[in-house]
Amino acid sequence: MSKTRTAFFCRNCGAQSPKWIGKCPSCGEWNTYDEEVIQRSDSGSKRMPDLRKPAIPTLITEVHLSSENRMDTGNTELNRVLGGGLVPGSVVLVGGEPGIGKSTLMLQVALSIKNIRVLYVSGEESEQQIRMRAERLGMGKNECYILTETATADILGHIKEIKPGIVIIDSIQTLSSENIDASAGSISQIRETAAELQRFAKTVNVPVFLIGHITKEGTLAGPKLLEHMVDTVLQFEGDRNYGYRILRSVKNRFGSTSELGIYEMQASGLREVTNPSEMLITQHDEPVSGMA
Repeated sequence: MSKTRTAFFCRNCGAQSPKWIGKCPSCGEWNTYDEEVIQRSDSGSKRMPDLRKPAIPTLITEVHLSSENRMDTGNTELNRVLGGGLVPGSVVLVGGEPGIGKSTLMLQVALSIKNIRVLYVSGEESEQQIRMRAERLGMGKNECYILTETATADILGHIKEIKPGIVIIDSIQTLSSENIDASAGSISQIRETAAELQRFAKTVNVPVFLIGHITKEGTLAGPKLLEHMVDTVLQFEGDRNYGYRILRSVKNRFGSTSELGIYEMQASGLREVTNPSEMLITQHDEPVSGMA
């Protein structure tokens, strides 16, 4: 039986140390190390469902290239920011301030995707709350499954049964793994749960969206390693007092980071702004002299 092991993690950058230190050698911040359990005894732990195939060394010339095209998310602005659509097996991290519309955007995408089974996993809302929001967004005929769960072992078990084509996690800070004896949202939990979902995405070739919170400094909550683990990092920005939102790419392994997606928050959800100039034109409530 393995013993419980602990380590110290930097709250700012996620660096790990076997003992407490005052100044982080990675980011230079002081008094940011917290002790967390990284491995506990095997008693009572759940067994993760085995979704992986045994890996063997393969010649690069013998690697099979899939002819699959990018997946259409049903959202023109999101498709453009992703580089032309969603790449199968990719992991996309969507960050933004609380209340900016991250969950609305992802649920709207889940409801608009055609002919693809989607699993929307929420650790922040109940099934009834999600259904109410879906009706406001205009719920049509689709294959969108809702799951309110935070344990990654149970989530992967349901994924194995449902076999979705796209998985959306809302949010990564609410998930917890049985392999780590720490509270949800801690650095070690975020790193472990993200690693488990990344292994699933790469093994089964199913894309995964991860919704993430940001700190008061404007950075994504959790270890900096999280941004390195995923394939794409998207920032959803805007002023909650105004209707317009901007979706931009901070990191994209499969496309450019120079594209922007513009939305307008309305009572019926997010409206795609295909003509950005209307943002400037509609700022004038009254006719102005010299304006046609």
